[in-house]
Amino acid sequence: MPRQPLYDRQHALDQAVQLFWEQGFHATSIKDVERALDMRPGSIYGAFGNKVRLFQAALDRYAEQGLAELDAQLQAHASPLAGLAAYLRSLGGLRDRQMPCRACMLVKSLLELNERDDATRRQADQLLAAMESRFVACFEAARTAGELSAAHDPRRLGRRLQAQVMGMRAYAQRDVDAAALHELAEDMAGSVEKLRDPSAGR
Repeated sequence: MPRQPLYDRQHALDQAVQLFWEQGFHATSIKDVERALDMRPGSIYGAFGNKVRLFQAALDRYAEQGLAELDAQLQAHASPLAGLAAYLRSLGGLRDRQMPCRACMLVKSLLELNERDDATRRQADQLLAAMESRFVACFEAARTAGELSAAHDPRRLGRRLQAQVMGMRAYAQRDVDAAALHELAEDMAGSVEKLRDPSAGR
């Protein structure tokens, strides 16, 4: 019978996400990792291989959580456009709660990593591409449902939405008023809602 690990892998990954999201990859030492995960070096290497692999696993975990947040909003609303608008409004609350960083961890990693970290940098880029593809799929679903007219290109809309979300999260990292961020999110959500074909549902 295989031995059960003496740690909770998902909890350890969540702690790693918090640590790397706040400090970045290069500024985080193995000692930092030991303290954050409450694990000895041998246990960390046995569970994750090394710091690079732990960071890569943390990037996957962060992206998985981001997609889950988007999917929760989409499932709670009857239409794709309404779900996307609700998702944007939820981002308006970025300054209402404590977070390691308000900027996207994937974008931070993409900016921090260099040629020596090529595989991990590509991973961050691919995870961002996956989120963009999810936005594109939402707009395609809206067009299939007749909510979005054929004049709109789902791929361009998905690309624009990801750029807006990335920009909002970078803006939230500044010392800005929480109310201003809610207003920005409301403006962005409204622009998505205005895409709705006026003839839909007639």
